Amino acid sequence: MSNDEEKQEKRGFKVEDRRRFSDSGETRSEAGASAPAESRAAVDDAPTAAAVAAQRPEPASMDLNFSTFVISLSTQALAHLGEIENPIDRSMAIDLGAAKQLIDILGILKDKTQGNLDATEAGLLDGVLYDLRLRYVERVNSRSGKA
Repeated sequence: MSNDEEKQEKRGFKVEDRRRFSDSGETRSEAGASAPAESRAAVDDAPTAAAVAAQRPEPASMDLNFSTFVISLSTQALAHLGEIENPIDRSMAIDLGAAKQLIDILGILKDKTQGNLDATEAGLLDGVLYDLRLRYVERVNSRSGKA
């Protein structure tokens, strides 16, 4: 190993924290001290993290339980069947493979939870499965011209 290689190996690297806010969210006085003046001005004009967070609507708090899980899966299946719009991109795309997979997952849940659900949960799962299976068959038949 040459002398230059040894110097580079011993030299290592330096980590410098240039974040403007501390972990608690307070502004650091030394932040941006080594940054060019124009970039510091751009950072100073930017809205603070607290201001951005205050403008965002707070998500609705929803109890996560078996019923909401079943409803979530059924909503996804309805979106794949083209019955409701996709909440992310507002499209009405039909993906029968994905819909069938979600319906099958709900069927597996029904089989695996047999005897462990209360009457309300069992009724919800039965009703959702019946409705989704019916809509799936109707969609498949309308696509193949048998309707």
